[in-house]
Amino acid sequence: MALWEKLRFGLQKTREALLSPLEETLRGKKSLDDDLLYELEELLLLADVGPELAEEIVEKLAEKHTDSLSLEELEAALEEEIFSILKDAEREFSPPPERPCVFLIVGVNGSGKTTTVAKLAHKFRTCGAKVLLAAADTFRAAAIEQLEHLGERANVEVIAHRPGADPGAVVHDALEHAAKRGYDFLLVDTAGRLQTKVPLMEELRKVRRVVEKLTGRPPDERLLVIDATVGQNALSQARLFHDAVGLTGLVITKLDGTAKGGAVLPIWRELAVPILWVGVGEGMEDLLEFRARDFARALVRR
Repeated sequence: MALWEKLRFGLQKTREALLSPLEETLRGKKSLDDDLLYELEELLLLADVGPELAEEIVEKLAEKHTDSLSLEELEAALEEEIFSILKDAEREFSPPPERPCVFLIVGVNGSGKTTTVAKLAHKFRTCGAKVLLAAADTFRAAAIEQLEHLGERANVEVIAHRPGADPGAVVHDALEHAAKRGYDFLLVDTAGRLQTKVPLMEELRKVRRVVEKLTGRPPDERLLVIDATVGQNALSQARLFHDAVGLTGLVITKLDGTAKGGAVLPIWRELAVPILWVGVGEGMEDLLEFRARDFARALVRR
């Protein structure tokens, strides 16, 4: 399946929830009247676009399109408004010259964080890079086992300690190993919740400091993995992660499992952190570079 088709398939639930009701309402309409605009705003809210952006989109459509619109024309107009919101969210990943390039990957448990680590490892390895994983979520034995299993699937090495070990020590050993063996990338999987008295965000700050001490720079990418099915509810936790590690990018996962793919818009608007990748399935190939135009088109075009 081509990348564009994967994105369209991943956003199918959101797209159908938006367009199917509109198609029925548009029949016999001569213009974008108040009833149609109200329904469109309601549908955008159901897609988790949020009240402010839903109102903003509808107001701009009403200003720009006073004549009658077919469903196809309305889709095109919606695409333009969504693209105009998301166009600055796009940032292509470009690795720094220093090696290893260090990724600190954060997010709550269940967000798809560990799976995303493996997908990124697969992506970089298939491009010819030498990739190492660090199992720094030491507070759950299952997390270490999961990363080791996914590392085998992606055919990459994993550095892990026993459950309950100091995450900073894992990262320290992984960095030394990566430097000694000439790895191009070190991807660090971190805890999403702690069963200790130490606050999670302080533990993440500590991991960041370990990287800075050994490399002389912060982790090159500090990525937050957000579960799209949670939608705007992820915003408050996202702010905490941003304060703790200084996020450089977002990965939005599970877009194929929700009709609320519109949550990408308020997440970008609120955080102003670029979206690097989106997850549209369980396979290793189902992590796609975020492209604002492609995303807007797949969200609202049949």
